[in-house]
Amino acid sequence: MRLVTLEDIHAAAAAIAPHVVHTPLLTFDSGLSIKPECLQPIGAFKQRGAVNALSRIPSEDRARGVVAYSSGNHAQAVAYAAKLLGMPAAIVVPDNTPQLKIDATRSHGAEVFVVGITERESRAAELVEERGATLIPPFDHPDVIAGQGTIGLEICADLPDVATILVPVSGGGLIAGVATAVKSLRPNVRVIGVEPELAGDAAASFAAGSLVRWDAHDRARTIADGLRAEPSELTFAHIREYVDDIVTVTEDEIRDAVREIARRTRVVSETSGAVPVAAYLNRSLPAGPAVAVVSGGNIEPKLFAELVG
Repeated sequence: MRLVTLEDIHAAAAAIAPHVVHTPLLTFDSGLSIKPECLQPIGAFKQRGAVNALSRIPSEDRARGVVAYSSGNHAQAVAYAAKLLGMPAAIVVPDNTPQLKIDATRSHGAEVFVVGITERESRAAELVEERGATLIPPFDHPDVIAGQGTIGLEICADLPDVATILVPVSGGGLIAGVATAVKSLRPNVRVIGVEPELAGDAAASFAAGSLVRWDAHDRARTIADGLRAEPSELTFAHIREYVDDIVTVTEDEIRDAVREIARRTRVVSETSGAVPVAAYLNRSLPAGPAVAVVSGGNIEPKLFAELVG
């Protein structure tokens, strides 16, 4: 299995530069900065991987379009990138996807298919077969991983003395890319994954040294709707190679972190994006400057009001 390289990530940075925001580092407190990927045009980091992957589709294949499956943010990202690059897009989402994310995906011109939570991959495969389209998975793809890794390049450039980087973990594409970039540039920086206790399959896998599978309905219990996927063989290979640890946080800690991010930085974070800050606030971490990747801000307004009220 070929792992993504630093060269791949630099190439991705060049490809996506016209279409993504180099997000700033904002001060949370004296020990932590946040990287607010909620400032991307689609409100989440997923735009990086989607634009990189779609930009590499051969011109002769573009008219047949792309297909993606997603719990929400990758759906929006592929729809956005497809519109940007002039390709049709069909997106499959599970029926527990927040309506806010479904509506946003449709707003970019994509067809959206809503299915049961265990059916999204099979329906996407059917659409690929029917249309001859290109499948853009949410994390299990080297071009997607390389695109997400550009976040690591930016952190290292903007905070050269960073000691620890905290990254949300779901399917593992984000942490795979970030860890590859960071460890290639700054081997001594600690990269720590964070996920909800109720969807702690990646932490269990990391502890076991091999993939541990949790039932999809168990993973769906967490309020962090963007962290209900599980790592693939490809993303877990990167995690094993480059990640220092994976920790979990509770549902109450996630809720509190959304409120603290809003209070201290005036940034709107979705529950999935808040898990690294929850770990910073509630877990013992190494000394030195830390960065938490706040991966997205696509939260239902009613839920946000409940959490910060």
